[in-house]
Amino acid sequence: MPRDASELARRLAREAEAVCRHYLSNGKRAGRYWVVGDVRNTPGRSLFVRLQESPKGPAGKWTDAATGEHGDLLDVIRESLALRDFREVAEEARRFLKLPRSERQPTPERVGPAVLAGSQQAARRLFAMSSPIDGTVVEAYLQRRGIARIHHGGSLRFHPRCYYRPDDHLPTETWPAMIACVTNLAGRISGVHRTWLDPDGFDRVRLGKAPVDTPRRAMGDLLGNAVRFGLADDVLAAGEGIETMLSLRYLLPSLPMTAALSANHLSAMLLPSGLRRLYIARDADAAGDAVQANLTQRAEDAGVEAIALSPRLGDFNEDLHILGPEALRAALRLQLVPEDVVRFLHSLPPAAEKADIVRSIAMDRW
Repeated sequence: MPRDASELARRLAREAEAVCRHYLSNGKRAGRYWVVGDVRNTPGRSLFVRLQESPKGPAGKWTDAATGEHGDLLDVIRESLALRDFREVAEEARRFLKLPRSERQPTPERVGPAVLAGSQQAARRLFAMSSPIDGTVVEAYLQRRGIARIHHGGSLRFHPRCYYRPDDHLPTETWPAMIACVTNLAGRISGVHRTWLDPDGFDRVRLGKAPVDTPRRAMGDLLGNAVRFGLADDVLAAGEGIETMLSLRYLLPSLPMTAALSANHLSAMLLPSGLRRLYIARDADAAGDAVQANLTQRAEDAGVEAIALSPRLGDFNEDLHILGPEALRAALRLQLVPEDVVRFLHSLPPAAEKADIVRSIAMDRW
């Protein structure tokens, strides 16, 4: 019988669509998401609840693109019914799941929107303690996802035994991790993003990530900031995921890029001064539609030309990994401004292409 928030949230996530239909009845399903106005069940299309586990994260997690709020299905129950005490939230969740009532009162705990763990100082210390990715499981992980040449500019590092704590009631584990530094416009580290990896290999379900509930977590100050690949000048490409932007940077190695790490953080990303053109590397989902609209409006208000880059599949890493670099290069050629095609989109020399093919075959055996 679940006695804490994390176990209840996991059980609710298994019935994510049923939870949404009951507590967010003014919404509707849109692909892999439940779409509604907000977590209080207002009609609209600002809030997206993930209905199935995917590479982007577990089922049951939600983001409000209008406000930046995010949380899990316990938050949905709390807000939709205007509950304020954790005991009431937990009992309502058990009632929905038809679980027996707890024989003892659960310890009250925070059930509001998830907050970023750790401080900026802790983030800087973790990044400093990490090492270059060359020859590590981080390099293998990215190459296995089709990113044969990793143009990260020093923003990625490797930690062999990065702490992972499932929740407050379970012991701390250690896993190898990809550590990405989040910086502000001045280049100062404000946070880090951790992707815990499986040291034993790659499978098609986890895509190389560690077998834990939340293999991606951030700490520090993310709002307005991003993981940066190259120094922004007059042209910049911005998107959500690290793998997404590294996939584009594989083919556009001299184009500065940023990964904001989530849809709501991409909407709120601060634009550098002197920027003339912004490419928005959107994901092909409902959240991507909202991000594109919000960021386009913000860019235009700042006098910046905004151009959407759209993948053929779910995101640009899927395009690169499944369709291949030549197909992605051809698609980008049609979407970039002609002067940027000449400036940024270069074919790899034959020797490099051959080396990447050999490396890809080797990584298939990993």
